[in-house]
Parts: sequence; C-alpha cells; structure tokens
Amino acid sequence: MTQFLPPNLLALFAPRDPIPYLPPLEKLPHEKHHNQPYCGIAPYIREFEDPRDAPPPTRAETREERMERKRREKIERRQQEVETELKMWDPHNDPNAQGDAFKTLFVARVNYDTTESKLRREFEVYGPIKRIHMVYSKRSGKPRGYAFIEYEHERDMHSAYKHADGKKIDGRRVLVDVERGRTVKGWRPRRLGGGLGGTRRGGADVNIRHSGRDDTSRYDERDRDRDRERERRERSRERDKERERRRSRSRDRRRRSRSRDKEERRRSRERSKDKDRDRKRRSSRSRERARRERERKEELRGGGGDMAEPSEAGDAPPDDGPPGELGPDGPDGPEEKGRDRDRERRRSHRSERERRRDRDRDRDRDREHKRGERGSERGRDEARGGGGGGQDNGLEGLGNDSRDMYMESEGGDSYLAPENGYLMEAAPE
Repeated sequence: MTQFLPPNLLALFAPRDPIPYLPPLEKLPHEKHHNQPYCGIAPYIREFEDPRDAPPPTRAETREERMERKRREKIERRQQEVETELKMWDPHNDPNAQGDAFKTLFVARVNYDTTESKLRREFEVYGPIKRIHMVYSKRSGKPRGYAFIEYEHERDMHSAYKHADGKKIDGRRVLVDVERGRTVKGWRPRRLGGGLGGTRRGGADVNIRHSGRDDTSRYDERDRDRDRERERRERSRERDKERERRRSRSRDRRRRSRSRDKEERRRSRERSKDKDRDRKRRSSRSRERARRERERKEELRGGGGDMAEPSEAGDAPPDDGPPGELGPDGPDGPEEKGRDRDRERRRSHRSERERRRDRDRDRDRDREHKRGERGSERGRDEARGGGGGGQDNGLEGLGNDSRDMYMESEGGDSYLAPENGYLMEAAPE
C-alpha cells in the first residue's frame, strides 16, 4: 500500500544516512594519568616559623560576657551621674517648685491624655485650687504623667490626700501623695535613687505593688480584705448557682409532675372512653340479639309452626322474659353467649341451597298474598251483590275486617288462628 503514497509521504519512510565515523578525541586533563607521585609536607617544614618566636594565644570574649560588661559599665556610669546630680540638687532653691509645700498635692500615674482642666474639675471637689503644675519632658514636650496641685487651704489638701488616692481619671487610677521634696528631710527623688515606688528594684519577688506612700501593713490588710471580698463573691456566686440549680430541678420536677398528671388524665379519659365504647357495644349487641329474637319469633308465628318446636330443636331459646332479660344470667350470661355463638356459627355455615330456597319461598309467599288480595276483593264484591246464596260459612258473627282477613287467607296457604286471631302460615309439607 505504501507504493500508492505521494512522494512527500514516501520520503518520511525512507531510511536515514548512516552515521559518519569520526576519530576519537584526546583525553581530558582529569582523565590523563600523572606519572608524578604524591608527596607530603616534609619539603615545606623549613617554611614554618619557630614556635619559640610565636605570640601567646589570646582568648575571645563571649556574648554573655560582653553584655555583662556593658551592664556593669552602664551602672557605674549612672552612679557617677547620680552622685553629680545629688551634689547639684536642692529642692528649696528649685525655680519650678513654687508655692507652699504643705498645701501642695502630688498626683502621679496620670493618663497622658488628661488635661489640666480635667484635673481641676476632678480635684476641685475637695476645695478651691490655687495652682496646677503639670510636668512635661524638656526634650519632646510630652507630659511625664504626674502633676502638682496647690490648694488654698491645708485642710483641703489633707482631704484630697485621704480620699482621692486610687481615683479613676480617664480610665487610669491615680496615685495621690504629699510633696515630700520640701517637707521630708533627706528625701531624694526616684531618679536619684529614692522614692517610695519600689516597682523597679528587680523581679516580681522583689518589687512591691502598693503605692508606697504608707506602710506595707496597710496594703497587706487591704490585700487580705480584697482576697476575703473575692472569696465572699465567689461563695455568693456558688450559692446563686446552687440556688438556680435547685430551682431548675424543682421546675423540672413540677414540669414532670404536670406532664405525668396530664398523661394520667389522658389515660383516664381514654379508659373512660373505652369503657363507654364497650358499654355501648354490649348494649348494641344485646339490642341486636333482642331484635333477632323478635324477628325469629315473628317468622315462626308467620310460618304456622309450633312455638315449642324451635326451642326443642335448639334453634332459639325459650321466651321466659323480656328481650333485655334473656336467660337466667341476663343478656350477657354465659349460656346466652354460648347459644349466640352457636347460632351465629350455624347461620354462617348455612348452605347456598337453603338461602335460595328461602328466597323462593318468600317470592312464592308474596305472589300468593297478592293473589289472595285479588280473591278477597272479588268475594267482597259478591257479598255486596247478594251472591252468597244464604250459605252459612260461620262468619256471621265476625266483622267485616275479620271476614276480609279470612277471605284473604282462603286465597293462600295461610289460615286464621281461632285462639289469638293471628294470620298463621301453613307448615310446609
């Protein structure tokens, strides 16, 4: 098939030219074998220096040693600066410290956004203020977080010192103390190694958390009171939770009891309904049995049979009382129930032939009854016309209704019972 392809496609199947032969290349430098053997360092030992002329080794400083050295140098430098400032520090000759020192209040830990007017509004409740001096940084001009408030009366300063400590201003609790620089001898500020703060002395086990303006026993008592208050609040919360749990359990019990009562009421209603339904069913069964007994008796009377024959044959019980009191045990007695079950069983097992025979007998009875009605009409017409011929038929003493009944009975298979006047059906042969 390939011979039918065009030349351009046949060229694809053509074999390629053979690979041309090329002479081998020379070996690479690392592939060439060196005939010169390896040697050691023995030829270079004379180039080394004499160990006796070498300097002693120097030990390098580690990072931890360098940090410790810088920290020591900083402390020493700071101590020198503090000593220099202590020689120059004189609070009584300070140009920034003005006014009466015994009427001046020191306020620290102030929010940086708090203004002088805000401080005035907060501390004027203790008395009239003469002057407020807020301290700012000389380099940046920002507030340092503390101020001095001078009152006009010393009693107002004492009142603020007593009641304003820990007051929250702009979200921060301030520290209130008297001016100790000009009132306490030998007092040094914190930047010179003094102060009452004690929050920058070391770790958490060394630093103190109280303000420092009073002795630590007061703050220890305050901490103990705070702990007791916290424990009291926790106990109260636990009591509230326990009370709430008891209430919830009682509500659940009441809810369950209500649901149980509701269920009991519903069950009692259902039981009463079932009892009423059973009672109605029993009464309807008794009425049905009484109705069937009456129908059977009427059928027996209409058939002309003996009243005692059905009871002797076992088809129906004797009529000893009213329909509601059948049998010695009433409508629901065991004998009556057994007879009803047998009767129902016999009725259910009646053959189709018997039912067909009953239908034929009923149809014949209706036909004979209609024929008797036509014959009675003819007899009445003859009696009115005097066609009787004076024949004595034994009905002179009877009324027209009795005579008509007798005439109707002559046309069929039934006869008039002389003892009770009922129209009885002749017994089938």
